[in-house]
Amino acid sequence: MSESESAKATMPAECAALYRALCECHRRLREPWQREISCRHLNRSLAQCVVSIACPDESEAVRTMCSSAGTSMKRAQCQRAKLALSVCISSHQAPEQSEASQL
Repeated sequence: MSESESAKATMPAECAALYRALCECHRRLREPWQREISCRHLNRSLAQCVVSIACPDESEAVRTMCSSAGTSMKRAQCQRAKLALSVCISSHQAPEQSEASQL
């Protein structure tokens, strides 16, 4: 199974259109620097979609707590929300991905 086929198999249905658009953007633009600039918005949108499906509560907490500057208490809440989101995302990684990131 190719990397693209593997991603399709695990892509949440809610994010499928963004995934197809990103693949099309990558297909059209062969130069890495052009691809990075031109496809950036799709890449970010797809990442946000996948994270919001995998970790809905944590994702919403980060969006809410980190949306604007505020008091030191709000900044601390934002940091805790980011940590909780990071833990949630890590819990969804395959073991070999988690081990590689620890190296």
